[in-house]
Amino acid sequence: MRTLVLGLGNPILRDDGVGIRVAERLRPLLADRPEISVEEDYWGGLRLMERMIGYDRAIVIDATAPGDEPGRIRLLAPDSIATQRSASAHDVNLPTALELGRMAGAHLPPAEEIVLVGIEAADVLNFGEDFTPEVEAAVPLATKAVLAILDEKRERT
Repeated sequence: MRTLVLGLGNPILRDDGVGIRVAERLRPLLADRPEISVEEDYWGGLRLMERMIGYDRAIVIDATAPGDEPGRIRLLAPDSIATQRSASAHDVNLPTALELGRMAGAHLPPAEEIVLVGIEAADVLNFGEDFTPEVEAAVPLATKAVLAILDEKRERT
């Protein structure tokens, strides 16, 4: 089964770039698994759906909106709380984009094969390439979480 691991974010908006950093850490760890593509992007909505075309599974890593527990990692379904890039005031949200893609006949992963790894941000408004300490500490944990998801899915198939 072809799997997409996609890190999302803006690398110059502090914690918003955490998905990209996790993808960067995963790339060498997954280099020997040709069925897995590790990629990065900066967009959500329709473009995020388009990136999933042709894959059987997807793991999307992204920052979630700042809240009470910066650095907290949540495994989310595509229709649960929005991450920074899975929803936008200027584009459709991920569930709507997936529905449109399926209606158009695109080969997309089924909803149960899409996992959002959300990392709660502390600062997504200020420019900077460094993370807040809580989010920096979450990067290795999120990396391990993605590897565990992949291993669990590998054992199922």
